[in-house]
Amino acid sequence: MNSIISCKNIYKTFGKIEVLKGIDLSITKSEIVSIVGPSGSGKTTLLQILGTLENPDNKRKPELLIDNQSIMKLSDNKKSILRNKKLGFVFQFHELLPEFTAIENVCLPSWISKNDMDSTREEAIKILDEFDLLKVANKKPDEMSGGERQRVSVARSLINNPKIVFADEPSGNLDSENSKNLYSLFYELRKNKGCSFVIVTHDLKFANMSDRKIVLNDGKIIK
Repeated sequence: MNSIISCKNIYKTFGKIEVLKGIDLSITKSEIVSIVGPSGSGKTTLLQILGTLENPDNKRKPELLIDNQSIMKLSDNKKSILRNKKLGFVFQFHELLPEFTAIENVCLPSWISKNDMDSTREEAIKILDEFDLLKVANKKPDEMSGGERQRVSVARSLINNPKIVFADEPSGNLDSENSKNLYSLFYELRKNKGCSFVIVTHDLKFANMSDRKIVLNDGKIIK
Protein backbone atom coordinates (compact mmCIF):
# COMPACT_ATOMS: atom_id res chain seq x y z
CA MET A 1 0.00 0.00 0.00
CA ASN A 2 1.36 3.43 -0.97
CA SER A 3 0.97 5.35 2.29
CA ILE A 4 1.27 9.11 2.56
CA ILE A 5 0.67 8.99 6.34
CA SER A 6 1.33 6.12 8.72
CA CYS A 7 1.15 6.16 12.51
CA LYS A 8 1.36 3.63 15.35
CA ASN A 9 0.95 3.77 19.13
CA ILE A 10 -0.53 7.26 19.18
CA TYR A 11 -1.59 8.18 22.71
CA LYS A 12 -2.36 11.65 24.01
CA THR A 13 -3.05 12.75 27.56
CA PHE A 14 -4.09 16.18 28.79
CA GLY A 15 -3.67 16.34 32.55
CA LYS A 16 -5.28 13.15 33.83
CA ILE A 17 -7.51 12.67 30.79
CA GLU A 18 -6.32 10.20 28.15
CA VAL A 19 -7.81 11.57 24.94
CA LEU A 20 -6.23 9.11 22.48
CA LYS A 21 -5.71 5.50 23.54
CA GLY A 22 -3.53 3.81 20.96
CA ILE A 23 -4.21 4.84 17.36
CA ASP A 24 -2.73 2.87 14.46
CA LEU A 25 -3.62 4.33 11.08
CA SER A 26 -2.45 4.44 7.48
CA ILE A 27 -3.69 6.77 4.73
CA THR A 28 -2.80 6.27 1.08
CA LYS A 29 -1.88 8.83 -1.53
CA SER A 30 -4.86 10.67 -3.08
CA GLU A 31 -7.25 9.16 -0.53
CA ILE A 32 -10.09 11.21 1.00
CA VAL A 33 -10.58 10.05 4.58
CA SER A 34 -13.21 11.37 6.98
CA ILE A 35 -12.93 11.07 10.76
CA VAL A 36 -16.22 11.01 12.65
CA GLY A 37 -17.36 10.38 16.20
CA PRO A 38 -19.07 12.06 19.14
CA SER A 39 -17.75 15.26 20.72
CA GLY A 40 -14.79 14.50 22.96
CA SER A 41 -13.83 11.31 21.12
CA GLY A 42 -10.42 12.70 20.12
CA LYS A 43 -11.04 13.63 16.47
CA THR A 44 -9.42 17.06 16.46
CA THR A 45 -6.53 15.89 18.66
CA LEU A 46 -5.79 13.08 16.20
CA LEU A 47 -5.95 15.51 13.27
CA GLN A 48 -3.54 17.89 15.01
CA ILE A 49 -1.07 15.09 15.74
CA LEU A 50 -1.20 13.79 12.16
CA GLY A 51 -0.66 17.36 10.98
CA THR A 52 2.33 17.82 13.36
CA LEU A 53 0.57 20.65 15.22
CA GLU A 54 0.53 18.58 18.42
CA ASN A 55 2.89 15.92 19.75
CA PRO A 56 1.71 12.49 20.95
CA ASP A 57 2.77 11.13 24.33
CA ASN A 58 6.29 9.73 24.19
CA LYS A 59 5.90 6.93 26.73
CA ARG A 60 4.58 4.29 24.28
CA LYS A 61 7.15 4.82 21.49
CA PRO A 62 4.82 6.48 18.95
CA GLU A 63 5.60 6.40 15.25
CA LEU A 64 4.49 8.95 12.65
CA LEU A 65 5.62 8.91 9.03
CA ILE A 66 4.58 11.55 6.51
CA ASP A 67 5.57 10.92 2.90
CA ASN A 68 7.97 8.23 4.18
CA GLN A 69 9.71 10.69 6.52
CA SER A 70 9.84 9.89 10.23
CA ILE A 71 8.48 12.86 12.20
CA MET A 72 9.06 11.97 15.84
CA LYS A 73 12.72 13.01 16.03
CA LEU A 74 12.42 16.19 13.96
CA SER A 75 13.07 19.52 15.67
CA ASP A 76 10.21 22.01 15.91
CA ASN A 77 11.86 24.07 13.17
CA LYS A 78 12.09 21.10 10.78
CA LYS A 79 8.47 20.19 11.53
CA SER A 80 7.48 23.74 10.67
CA ILE A 81 9.33 23.53 7.36
CA LEU A 82 7.68 20.19 6.55
CA ARG A 83 4.23 21.61 7.42
CA ASN A 84 4.75 24.57 5.16
CA LYS A 85 6.00 22.53 2.21
CA LYS A 86 3.90 19.37 2.35
CA LEU A 87 0.76 20.05 4.41
CA GLY A 88 -2.25 22.31 4.01
CA PHE A 89 -4.85 23.19 6.65
CA VAL A 90 -8.50 24.24 6.48
CA PHE A 91 -10.36 25.09 9.69
CA GLN A 92 -14.00 25.52 10.68
CA PHE A 93 -13.37 29.21 11.30
CA HIS A 94 -11.52 30.09 8.11
CA GLU A 95 -8.67 31.76 10.09
CA LEU A 96 -8.04 34.34 7.38
CA LEU A 97 -6.09 37.36 8.57
CA PRO A 98 -8.61 40.23 8.64
CA GLU A 99 -6.15 42.95 7.66
CA PHE A 100 -5.15 41.20 4.42
CA THR A 101 -7.03 40.80 1.15
CA ALA A 102 -8.02 37.40 -0.23
CA ILE A 103 -5.02 37.23 -2.55
CA GLU A 104 -2.64 38.26 0.24
CA ASN A 105 -4.08 35.59 2.54
CA VAL A 106 -3.60 32.96 -0.16
CA CYS A 107 -0.01 34.08 -0.77
CA LEU A 108 1.08 34.04 2.87
CA PRO A 109 2.26 30.38 3.21
CA SER A 110 4.38 30.76 0.06
CA TRP A 111 5.81 34.06 1.19
CA ILE A 112 6.67 32.49 4.55
CA SER A 113 8.64 29.91 2.54
CA LYS A 114 10.49 32.87 1.01
CA ASN A 115 9.29 32.04 -2.49
CA ASP A 116 9.38 34.76 -5.12
CA MET A 117 6.61 37.28 -4.42
CA ASP A 118 5.61 37.88 -8.03
CA SER A 119 5.44 34.21 -9.04
CA THR A 120 3.53 33.47 -5.82
CA ARG A 121 0.98 36.15 -6.68
CA GLU A 122 0.61 34.69 -10.18
CA GLU A 123 -0.04 31.24 -8.71
CA ALA A 124 -2.54 32.70 -6.22
CA ILE A 125 -4.43 34.42 -9.05
CA LYS A 126 -4.53 31.11 -10.93
CA ILE A 127 -5.96 29.27 -7.90
CA LEU A 128 -8.49 31.99 -7.14
CA ASP A 129 -9.60 31.87 -10.77
CA GLU A 130 -10.07 28.07 -10.53
CA PHE A 131 -12.26 28.64 -7.46
CA ASP A 132 -14.26 31.44 -9.12
CA LEU A 133 -12.88 33.90 -6.56
CA LEU A 134 -11.19 36.54 -8.70
CA LYS A 135 -14.06 38.90 -7.90
CA VAL A 136 -13.02 38.90 -4.23
CA ALA A 137 -9.23 38.86 -4.80
CA ASN A 138 -8.81 42.38 -3.44
CA LYS A 139 -11.48 42.18 -0.76
CA LYS A 140 -10.81 41.62 2.92
CA PRO A 141 -12.54 38.77 4.78
CA ASP A 142 -15.29 40.94 6.27
CA GLU A 143 -16.30 41.92 2.72
CA MET A 144 -16.87 38.30 1.63
CA SER A 145 -19.63 35.77 2.20
CA GLY A 146 -19.06 32.74 4.44
CA GLY A 147 -18.74 30.45 1.45
CA GLU A 148 -16.23 32.78 -0.22
CA ARG A 149 -14.13 32.99 2.94
CA GLN A 150 -13.98 29.22 3.27
CA ARG A 151 -13.01 28.78 -0.39
CA VAL A 152 -10.26 31.36 0.06
CA SER A 153 -9.10 29.29 3.05
CA VAL A 154 -8.95 26.19 0.83
CA ALA A 155 -7.08 28.17 -1.84
CA ARG A 156 -4.54 29.25 0.79
CA SER A 157 -4.02 25.63 1.85
CA LEU A 158 -3.01 24.76 -1.74
CA ILE A 159 -0.56 27.55 -2.57
CA ASN A 160 2.50 25.39 -1.75
CA ASN A 161 1.14 22.31 -3.58
CA PRO A 162 0.72 20.18 -0.43
CA LYS A 163 0.62 16.42 -0.51
CA ILE A 164 -1.99 16.32 2.29
CA VAL A 165 -4.76 18.72 3.27
CA PHE A 166 -6.12 18.49 6.81
CA ALA A 167 -9.58 19.95 7.39
CA ASP A 168 -11.26 20.35 10.78
CA GLU A 169 -15.04 20.74 10.47
CA PRO A 170 -14.57 22.79 7.26
CA SER A 171 -18.33 23.05 6.62
CA GLY A 172 -19.27 23.71 10.24
CA ASN A 173 -20.23 27.33 9.58
CA LEU A 174 -21.65 26.87 6.09
CA ASP A 175 -25.21 26.33 4.89
CA SER A 176 -26.09 23.11 3.06
CA GLU A 177 -25.50 24.54 -0.42
CA ASN A 178 -22.07 25.93 0.42
CA SER A 179 -21.18 22.70 2.24
CA LYS A 180 -22.06 20.69 -0.86
CA ASN A 181 -19.95 23.02 -3.02
CA LEU A 182 -17.00 22.77 -0.64
CA TYR A 183 -16.97 18.99 -0.63
CA SER A 184 -17.34 18.91 -4.43
CA LEU A 185 -14.27 21.15 -4.51
CA PHE A 186 -12.29 18.66 -2.41
CA TYR A 187 -13.06 15.86 -4.87
CA GLU A 188 -12.14 18.07 -7.82
CA LEU A 189 -8.83 18.93 -6.15
CA ARG A 190 -8.06 15.28 -5.50
CA LYS A 191 -8.74 14.54 -9.16
CA ASN A 192 -6.66 17.45 -10.50
CA LYS A 193 -3.85 17.69 -7.96
CA GLY A 194 -3.67 14.20 -6.44
CA CYS A 195 -3.48 15.40 -2.84
CA SER A 196 -4.88 13.40 0.07
CA PHE A 197 -7.53 14.82 2.41
CA VAL A 198 -8.02 14.02 6.09
CA ILE A 199 -11.28 15.61 7.22
CA VAL A 200 -12.87 15.76 10.67
CA THR A 201 -16.58 16.24 10.17
CA HIS A 202 -19.99 15.87 11.77
CA ASP A 203 -21.52 15.77 8.28
CA LEU A 204 -22.34 12.08 7.94
CA LYS A 205 -23.63 12.55 4.40
CA PHE A 206 -20.18 13.68 3.32
CA ALA A 207 -18.42 11.14 5.53
CA ASN A 208 -20.29 8.34 3.79
CA MET A 209 -19.13 9.68 0.41
CA SER A 210 -15.46 9.61 1.45
CA ASP A 211 -13.14 6.87 0.26
CA ARG A 212 -12.96 5.74 3.89
CA LYS A 213 -14.76 6.69 7.09
CA ILE A 214 -12.88 6.29 10.37
CA VAL A 215 -15.08 6.22 13.48
CA LEU A 216 -13.52 7.31 16.77
CA ASN A 217 -15.07 6.77 20.17
CA ASP A 218 -13.47 7.29 23.56
CA GLY A 219 -10.04 7.78 22.01
CA LYS A 220 -10.03 4.58 19.94
CA ILE A 221 -10.82 3.65 16.35
CA ILE A 222 -13.90 1.45 16.53
CA LYS A 223 -14.57 1.18 12.79
